[in-house]
Amino acid sequence: MKKILLSTIAVFALAACEDPLNRSGVGFTGIDGEPRTFSDVPGAVAFLPAATNVPAELAVLPAVAVSTDQTDPEKVARVAIDNGGRSDANSVVLTGSDMNMYLSTVNVNGTLFGVLRTENNSTRVDNRIGAAFGQNAEQFTGCLPAGQVYRKGSSSRSSGFAVALNCS
Repeated sequence: MKKILLSTIAVFALAACEDPLNRSGVGFTGIDGEPRTFSDVPGAVAFLPAATNVPAELAVLPAVAVSTDQTDPEKVARVAIDNGGRSDANSVVLTGSDMNMYLSTVNVNGTLFGVLRTENNSTRVDNRIGAAFGQNAEQFTGCLPAGQVYRKGSSSRSSGFAVALNCS
């Protein structure tokens, strides 16, 4: 009898800590405390931003086809940068904190390039953006990078970046 009475008192004591009719909490499951529901408020624990799939958006757009008599890989990449998309009709617009960048694919003499560029040649960005683009080319394009990142600009700031892609 003491065991039943003791366990019943423990259950009632714990139940008194929570209102049984209040079911409006977010609730957590698992050891990690993962939220059970999602929030549309930026900054909230369970915030889920709008879904975007850059490689799928890029795959819908046709690659710009260009021919050149250049054979040097750096010059071929510059041709790709010059012919990369500059609008939402021929490129995927990547919105940044202070400017938009345009991602497109350009086929130069049979070599496919992923091109990331600013809206015009006078706008320049830090070259670290190009390095990050090269490291994350697969995430942006769905293809593996097949070489180094080439840029069009100065030693510290550039208006465009290109990397050869291997999509096989």
